[in-house]
Amino acid sequence: MAAEVGVEQDQKLDRSEMMGLTVRAVIISIIFCLISALWISQSEVVTRFCQITEAVPAVPAVAFLILLVVLNPFVRRISRWLALDRREVLMVYVFLTVATSMAGCGIARFFINTIPVPFYFNTTENQLDEIQPLIPQWFVPHDSETIRLLYEASDTGAVPWRAWSGPLAAWGIFFLALWVTMLAMMVIMRRQWSEKEKLTYPLLYLPVELTEDVNTSALVSGFFRNPIMWTGFAIAALYNIANIINAYNPGFTAMGKFYDIGALFTERPWADIKPLQIHYRPEMVGFGYLVSTEVALSIWVFYLIMRLEAVAAAAGGLDVAGFPFVQEQGLGAYLAMAILLLWIARHHIADVLGKAVGTRPHVDDSDEPMSYRGALIAFVVGLAVTLAWVKAAGMALWLAVLYFALLLAVALVYARIRAEVGVPLIWMFPYFQHFKAIKYTLGTAPLQKYGGLESLTAFTSLVFLSRGYYPALIGYQAEGFRIARDTQIRQKSMSWLLIIALVVGLYVSVALHLRDYYEYGSGGLNAQGGWGYQIALTEYEAITTYQKGHAPPDYWRIGATSGGFIITTVLMILRMIFLRFPLHPLAFGMAGSYGSLIWGSFFIVWVVKSIIFKLGGMSGYRRLIPGFLGLALGHYFTAGIVWGIIGMGLGETVNTYYVFFG
Repeated sequence: MAAEVGVEQDQKLDRSEMMGLTVRAVIISIIFCLISALWISQSEVVTRFCQITEAVPAVPAVAFLILLVVLNPFVRRISRWLALDRREVLMVYVFLTVATSMAGCGIARFFINTIPVPFYFNTTENQLDEIQPLIPQWFVPHDSETIRLLYEASDTGAVPWRAWSGPLAAWGIFFLALWVTMLAMMVIMRRQWSEKEKLTYPLLYLPVELTEDVNTSALVSGFFRNPIMWTGFAIAALYNIANIINAYNPGFTAMGKFYDIGALFTERPWADIKPLQIHYRPEMVGFGYLVSTEVALSIWVFYLIMRLEAVAAAAGGLDVAGFPFVQEQGLGAYLAMAILLLWIARHHIADVLGKAVGTRPHVDDSDEPMSYRGALIAFVVGLAVTLAWVKAAGMALWLAVLYFALLLAVALVYARIRAEVGVPLIWMFPYFQHFKAIKYTLGTAPLQKYGGLESLTAFTSLVFLSRGYYPALIGYQAEGFRIARDTQIRQKSMSWLLIIALVVGLYVSVALHLRDYYEYGSGGLNAQGGWGYQIALTEYEAITTYQKGHAPPDYWRIGATSGGFIITTVLMILRMIFLRFPLHPLAFGMAGSYGSLIWGSFFIVWVVKSIIFKLGGMSGYRRLIPGFLGLALGHYFTAGIVWGIIGMGLGETVNTYYVFFG
């Protein structure tokens, strides 16, 4: 292929040739973000056609990247000064991946729907009025009419901005502090992953290939002139078009979205092998082609083993709800991986700390996103502000430290998966487990005994962080720094770009949701637009039941988490002892996180790559990379861009084909 993210640049970059953050790149990014907000509002929140923000990368970012790549050559012919540099195009892309993802169901939508729950859903049965006084005034509007209209809609559609201004300013501090903490963590790990371990960041192949000819006089990018790419693109496009026609005319034959192997097993114990579906995910297969064969093999092998655990339990007469606790195993695997990643990077981390405190002045951090001293300060201050914020909201400090330690550990491993494996899935982590694990490990009595009802309430209010996907946005930070490194963008400029994108994306996203909710009512948009409050309601109602009796530790789930930790540790040791050991520990965590969705795609990838390597070797594999990138791009274009734009003008009553990228 013409350009590869994985090709290393060992020589020092000429700093005079590096580009900083330009004003017009920021302005264009903000304009595109505002346009995206209108698009997201109509196609995702109101008419509910497809989850364009849930994709990785976010569909609006892909859409505007294509637009800039197509238009820029014509602009260049009119005026070279007006044409964007390739690096500016990529900065706009990175900005939009973060800013538009903030509007997704796992962040702004979940956040806005969950924090007012105790005020709107209070009844004599659930007695949520008992916890209302424990929620600070600056946390969420306390006015009953303001909250009621959020869920039921206002006659005028007007948003009570004054009531929301204080809480939104306070939450902005929280989100920014946590974002800076994760950003500093990525700064510290950047050199270890990119330069020492030479990870390939597979998801960056697409934007890098698309923009390769942006600075040339070519009217059409070489990527778009490749017939193999268009073959993959056509396959994905035809797949989606057939499904859309079938949704409106069942007489038209189409593949559908998945094949349910589990439906073939109707009697126990084999019936317990469900869920066992092969999901047809063109983007997963497309990017999965860039993943190592051993990872592809490991994912589907581990997932099938987990399903066979359920079959064996049923055969043995074990009837425990939730067994084999796949996500709990996934959490254990993530925690083991987090420890391993820190251990592998221990010498590099020692260099970072030494440079930060002045004991290792020879360490060069001049080309880092921020100095190592700045990164250490940013991490400590960002985490301190985050902990102080939730403590001010009523959360016990010990509980806050435990919760955010889990959250950051999972975020670190997710970033590693994006850097090494490149799975295009925002939910590729054991979501909800940061929150649940504390409860099922300690039981709920200590949570109230060593913090009180106020601490439990504040803890519950953060459920959106665990059940949502805010920590997963760290993947865009890691990829942004890698793009900067490979295209000679100043790393410090990329840091500022990521921070600006977070702030702009947060407030644009919150504004669009408040506007839609006060016009249509969050309750009326519950299928997608108002997603999340039922999850929060269940957790808030649990608090009031603790007055009657607490939930004890769940030893089955503790055992599953411990088992995931031990299995992953053993896999790590085996890979250290046997260089060709075929099973990858990262894959075990992935299978435990969302194996039901990804195993089928990676089984297809493993079969296809095995055949290609057998028949064509490495040259055959490389020749077909554009085709698989085209497969992913065709899916984003047809199911995301085209179908998402169509969804802006159609009502929900005529939509029978929903597209979910998560």
